[in-house]
Amino acid sequence: MYEIPEEIRKVFESLMIPFTFLQYEDGITFPVLVSEGMLSFMKVTRQQISQYSSDGLNGNMFEKVFPDDASRLQAMIDGFVKGENECDILFRAKRDDGYHIIHAVGRWQPLPDGNKIAMMTYADMSEHEEVVSEIAEHYSLFRKDDFYTDALTNLPNLNYFNKYCEDRATSIRMQGKKPVIMYYDLDSMQSYNTGYGTQKGDELLALVARVLCEEFPDAQITRSADDHFVVLDKFTSEEKLIEIVEKVNQRVKSEAFGNTTGTHVGICVMEQHISAKEALDHAKLSNKMLGQNLNNCYRFFSIMDNFEYLGERYIIENFYKALNNGYINVHYQGLMRVESGKGYGFECLARWQDPDRGIIMPKDFIPALEKYHLMHDLDIFMFEQVCREIPLRKEAGLTLLPLSINFSRQDFDYIDVVGELNRIYDKYEIDKYGIDKSNFMIEITEQDMATATDSFNKQLKDIRKSGFKLWIDDFGSGYSSLDVFSRFDIDLIKFDMELLKNLDKHNGANRVLLKAMIEVAHKLGIHTLCEGLENNQQLEFLKEAGCEFAQGFYYHKPISLEKIFMKDNINIIIPKWETTDERKALEEAWNKKNLEEK
Repeated sequence: MYEIPEEIRKVFESLMIPFTFLQYEDGITFPVLVSEGMLSFMKVTRQQISQYSSDGLNGNMFEKVFPDDASRLQAMIDGFVKGENECDILFRAKRDDGYHIIHAVGRWQPLPDGNKIAMMTYADMSEHEEVVSEIAEHYSLFRKDDFYTDALTNLPNLNYFNKYCEDRATSIRMQGKKPVIMYYDLDSMQSYNTGYGTQKGDELLALVARVLCEEFPDAQITRSADDHFVVLDKFTSEEKLIEIVEKVNQRVKSEAFGNTTGTHVGICVMEQHISAKEALDHAKLSNKMLGQNLNNCYRFFSIMDNFEYLGERYIIENFYKALNNGYINVHYQGLMRVESGKGYGFECLARWQDPDRGIIMPKDFIPALEKYHLMHDLDIFMFEQVCREIPLRKEAGLTLLPLSINFSRQDFDYIDVVGELNRIYDKYEIDKYGIDKSNFMIEITEQDMATATDSFNKQLKDIRKSGFKLWIDDFGSGYSSLDVFSRFDIDLIKFDMELLKNLDKHNGANRVLLKAMIEVAHKLGIHTLCEGLENNQQLEFLKEAGCEFAQGFYYHKPISLEKIFMKDNINIIIPKWETTDERKALEEAWNKKNLEEK
């Protein structure tokens, strides 16, 4: 039997947490160390515990345990100490005011000398006798049953949380601590299942469950539904909690079979007046408010979340009404060829003019649509609107320039993007206007590219195979990785506006970076465009750096087709449009140059 060093024994025995260290020998499980917290919990002296321990758990250690529960409890603990099973069990034990429900959890505790020892911790789950009778009637004492247990992860399910969350929160408060509830959401689960299969998806859910149990060893961890988990634990500090939350996220991403963007978690620290179920609602809300922001995997609940949520709800509840009634329409922002100063094409941007709330900004409605997985309806609507307006532009005598349209990675999870593009192109007979598919550029953000699964990558390839062009948007916005040049077949990279806006900060680092990335892209036969053009100084830099295209308010602001018509073409901010022949000649020259250099 392992002998616990005296200095280690003194430290652990002094702790006020109710626990015992156990070892198994000659068919008997022995308590080899009992904390002061356990003595207080059992209302016994250390001398009494010493007498009990001589016979192991087969002796008087279970004298206060309800007779019908004692054999099950002993079998569960014996199996755990021998390494045959996990131990997470509810049992009835007699206390001063009657039988209480006790929650016992087994874990392997590492010791300072490098050894590990079996450890059982205990918590009183009830304060009233009626709870005992109710649980005895509806619960078979073990958590692992159909009603209280999730079959896939072996975690407690939402029934268990609803039953015992308030008791656990009360227990934490009685220890002088605040409870905290975390609502975990596994990101892009549908995409993961599509890319790797449902079996690997189930394995990912089991991985999340295991990581949560390992990183929150003393918490009540529940699988809520689908890819959602609930953690109820003691709140120590915001700094410590963030550290663990970020570690969970990194572990899930690194230990998963396939490519996943990890977890998002809404967090609610429970003040005295908040119930556990109310806190869970707050944590869910914060998780929703967090959205798809890959820069941050957590969000603490604040009262402002309620106001933001109401704004989001208005957007979601009125979105289809806005589409059907023309409140959302296309605005065109010109793209300039830097060397000639002529207009090359347009980026097509969604603008929402609401009759009740006025202008709803893209920074508000786009994140809301992303959170509620409605972006595919907006993006397909935008492409159809653009195609519908081509005959109008032709009739008005406007030059039919190339058009770029933004698409979200979410779109590829919900619709056949390439099929929809081809359907709409054919529906409006676009080819009869002398416009082939290469005049349409499909923009995907680099953030979305960073999360690309094999399935998503295949669909991107199909876009180019169908004849459309593929552009990467917002390159350099915080997700940048140079392997994007080798992982994807792309036609153009758009550099994020912050690079151009902050050219001279940090000793002109962005000048160096932009020049280098432009050179790399051109050597690989990839066109370049820089967003955020606001002044002539920036334009001169782009000429010097060899960037082919630019976009920004200095050149052209987004404008509706109606206002373009009102300006009667001649008075549009862009001084001159590039003709189709000029554009084709420049593209042929570009392709020829790349072939020669290769």
